[in-house]
Amino acid sequence: MEFQSSKEFALSLDKKDQLAHFQDQYHFPIRNNRKSIYFCGNSLGLQPKQTRTFINNELDNWAQNGVEGHFLEPKPWVRYSDLTKPSLAKLVGAQTNEVVSMNNLTTNLHLMLASFYYPKGKRTKILLEKGAFPSDHYAVASHIKRLGLNPDEHMVTIEPSEGYNFSTDEIINKIADLGEELALVLFPGVQYYSGQYFDMGTISRAAHEIGAYAGFDLAHAMGNLPMSLHKDDVDFATWCSYKYLNAGPGSVSGIFVHEKHSSNPDFPKLTGWWGHALANRFEMNNKFVPADGADAWMLSNLDILPMTAHIAALDLFDQAGIENLREKSIRLTGFLEYLLITDEVLTNRISIISPEDQSARGCQLSVKVEGGKEIFHSLIEAGVILDWREPGVIRLAPTPMYNSFLDVWEFFEILKNIYARQK
Repeated sequence: MEFQSSKEFALSLDKKDQLAHFQDQYHFPIRNNRKSIYFCGNSLGLQPKQTRTFINNELDNWAQNGVEGHFLEPKPWVRYSDLTKPSLAKLVGAQTNEVVSMNNLTTNLHLMLASFYYPKGKRTKILLEKGAFPSDHYAVASHIKRLGLNPDEHMVTIEPSEGYNFSTDEIINKIADLGEELALVLFPGVQYYSGQYFDMGTISRAAHEIGAYAGFDLAHAMGNLPMSLHKDDVDFATWCSYKYLNAGPGSVSGIFVHEKHSSNPDFPKLTGWWGHALANRFEMNNKFVPADGADAWMLSNLDILPMTAHIAALDLFDQAGIENLREKSIRLTGFLEYLLITDEVLTNRISIISPEDQSARGCQLSVKVEGGKEIFHSLIEAGVILDWREPGVIRLAPTPMYNSFLDVWEFFEILKNIYARQK
């Protein structure tokens, strides 16, 4: 798409945007007596306006029915996780019995590692990217140590041969090199620092070819771009819902377990009462019968109020459609990139470390700026809410569900003016 550097052009794109009306469905923080420019959905998404109504309805249900709310139709709490399955399956490209909402992200990652990391003989190593998000690194290290092994020897990290982004070839070559020593590949769907979107299908096939599993942390991919986990033969994945899915701070996580594993009642897993089949769960005979599919990994009953916020947010994704959001995201991020790299004031002061290839990134552009944190704080003071990540990147996430092309243009003007004041 050919872009132009003008406010009028930004307004023309908004006028053509068939998703523009969703912006009015969200609460924006107010800064400097006006709506903020919110580019931080990769850290915490905005609150949908309908969330309050959804939660109040469940509060009324609790007030009026007490414990009987677990079984009263049309939305009995005992089956509440079923309400998110169709939406989640569409977002990750899965069958409904391969996904379930539960727990939080790192708890679910531990559950997945407990199922998919069983070192045997030479096959003891886990591969992840150098500079992985701390929770992933800590979780992997703890499982290796739990099994009496040394993370320094059995956790293998890989870094790009140059710059900040990997080629798919260097990942699959590393997998092949590790061969029969590799038990598991654990990568993000989208790398939190650079914003790189990984080819999960190719990585999974490479892992399977040498006899290893492949799992993914989708914290920065979920709700950001379409996925096809079932078709790509991914073994497992987990995600959070408080970033692009807009379910609220610390809200519920979810898992995907491919049916080739989740349909096997003997597949290893940590178990709890809520993972028991619902049909005879309340017989209380302590004879575990796994629920169907990914539900067998559930441990306890759900946090209903956070789940309600999750359902309210997913409803808007069902209306918008992830493919439509992805199409807008490419234009929105492309417009931002164009403005940053073609402007005379900015071109020598910023560098984008995210992949140039639009298909290899989501809606995040990670930018190194001259002036670093000083520029970041100036942007915050000017009413732009965004994210700084050490050791030196501003993460810009124009989110297609609620950001506009005018937001991008206004951010660009603010950044230019900040540098102009420094002369």
